[in-house]
Parts: sequence; structure tokens; C-alpha cells
Amino acid sequence: MKFVYFTHSLASCWNHGNAHFLRGVLRELVHGGHAVAVYEPRGAWSLENLLKDHGEAGLDSYRRLYPELSSRIFNQDLNLEEALADADVVIVHEWNEPWLVAAIGKVRRLGGQFTLLFHDTHHRAVSDPDAIRQFDLDGYDGVLAFGETLAEVYRRWGWGDRVHVWHEAADTRLFHPPAREVERNGLVWIGNWGDGERSAELESFLFRPAQAVGLPLEIYGVRYPDEALRTLARYGVTYRGWLPNARAPEVFSRHVATVHVPRRFYVEMLPGIPTIRVFEALACGIPLISAPWHDSEGLFNPGSDFLVAENDARMERHMKAVLHDSDLRRSLVENGLNAIRSRHSCAHRAEQLLSILADHGAATPMEMSA
Repeated sequence: MKFVYFTHSLASCWNHGNAHFLRGVLRELVHGGHAVAVYEPRGAWSLENLLKDHGEAGLDSYRRLYPELSSRIFNQDLNLEEALADADVVIVHEWNEPWLVAAIGKVRRLGGQFTLLFHDTHHRAVSDPDAIRQFDLDGYDGVLAFGETLAEVYRRWGWGDRVHVWHEAADTRLFHPPAREVERNGLVWIGNWGDGERSAELESFLFRPAQAVGLPLEIYGVRYPDEALRTLARYGVTYRGWLPNARAPEVFSRHVATVHVPRRFYVEMLPGIPTIRVFEALACGIPLISAPWHDSEGLFNPGSDFLVAENDARMERHMKAVLHDSDLRRSLVENGLNAIRSRHSCAHRAEQLLSILADHGAATPMEMSA
């Protein structure tokens, strides 16, 4: 089959977490024998910020580690009929402009011979529903939602059984334990400061416990305002700036453990949806400790695949245990890896997508390569 995907950006992962999963799942489709075409708009803010901060060199890791992938830059004068003429499947990510979402739906509605899906991987459906409700999804065959609680929002909006839960996952072609172990030291956290959605939680579940335990902490990410940088300095945290996501495995490999601190919206309004960093960390074989998060869909085995700290005191105890107990570290690594390899890789999600498409009457799915 030929897949056409419209994304905010495939090339840039600067404050753009969907690029992580998109790269992995599209690569699996390519290795499964499918044709893939990706379109991203000219002037995408993620790519613009990456180039402003790092120039073309900021794209080196992506280009080197994802040689199978490329994208086409489009303007508003894109000839959609031509771009979609031979498509079997078209997927439009929710971080696109309303005009594009509507225009692609119109092509489908007027006789386009492809299955058309809308892909939502954000909390805006609950945090800013008008931003999603503005999209004209007339003509779309279904919705891919990255968690059950988000899927339920679309069901309430009338999508019924045409909304499908399609969680993110780890690209295990890239995210895996190091081939050769090196000395590991301290904690690492890879994440963006964002819009204050978890600033208090970061202090309670990461900065303060790490300082109390005496564990060196390194942080990678973007959008850290001066106030945040002053907070990091107060706790003795080393701030490393932006990290190309393709280099995350090598960073994980140098550290004893990492921590998951979910944004408030995913704790309070969209429970059960982990960020992709959970999948990626476990795939790399690094022990993970999580701030409170309710795994309502049973994706993992909390306490076995990773540790959960109900409060900052428990986080301190977990950090000490991981630091000093090699058997605990080994168990967490083995269980976390098994969870990813058995059910949460991008290969699993590609197979699931093909099954969803078969339900929509798309071409018979090809058998995915091992």
C-alpha cells in the first residue's frame, strides 16, 4: 500500500514529540514493503526553531539514523489531487492547519479512493477542545487517538466505533540497550519545560529528591525560561540544552536511571496515556522511576517494569534503592525491555495500523517483515 502522512514535521523533533513515534512507525512500514510519502508545511515552528538554534547541523542525527525517511515541504498552493492520486491511506496529524485538514477531507468526500484518518496525539481535545472542534473532519473515515481517554472524547463527539486507540511506542531499531556497557553515573531527565504544566512536579519528584540523595542530575530539553534555569542552578542540576531525539539512546546508556514526570493534563484529564519517553527509556534498558501516573489501560506492570513514587519521600527511597541495589536495577531493566519487545514497539503499532485499515476496507495488509 502507499501511505501519505501530513505532519507538522518529520525532520524536526524540537519540542515535537510526535516526530519520535512517526519516524519509527513509518520506518516499519517501509521495511514492510509499503510506500511512504510524508508532507510537512513550509515554516513549521519546530523546524524553524531547530534551524535557528542549531542550523542544518541540527538535522544531522536524524538524517544519519533514519536514511529510509524523507519529507516534502508544501505551501498552501499544494495540488492535493495530484499528491493523493495514488494513495491507499492518508493520515493527517492534528497539528496541521484547519484549511489543510478540511481540504484533504474534501478530496476524500468528492471521490478520493483512499482511507482517510485523523491522528490525535495531544491533550488539546480536553485542555482546549475548541482548537480541535474547529477542524472539519467531514470526509474522514476514522480517528487514531493515542489513548483510551482521548478516544472516549471522540466517541462523545459522535465518532463511535470509527475512533481507534493507537498508542505511541518505541522505535526499537534505534532505541535499545547499548551493544557494550559503559560506566553509568547519576540521573538523566529528557524533557521540555513547556508552559508550566509540571514545574511544581519537577521540583517535587526530580530536583529535590535527586539533591537529597546526592545523585548528579543532567537535564536535556528546550523552552526553559530564565526562571526555570535559576531553579535548576539552585538544585545543582546540569542543564545540557536541546538533544536530538535520535541521540537519546546514547545519553540513556551513560546514566544509572531516569525519571518520568508526566504533564498535569495526562495525570488529571487524560489518565492512562504515557508520554513516548516511557516507551523509549524502557526500550533502552535504563531503570525508570515515575511520578504518580495511573496506568488505567494496563500497558505496563507498574512496580515491576518501573517504580512508582506516590510522593517525594518515596521518590527519594526509590532513587536510593536503584542506586545501591544491582538486583533491582537488573529486574527493572529485564521487565521493562520485555514489555517493549512483547507489545510496545513501533513494529507492533504498524501491524495494528494495518489491522485497523483492513477493518476500514483498505487493501489486504501485507505481512510485516520481522
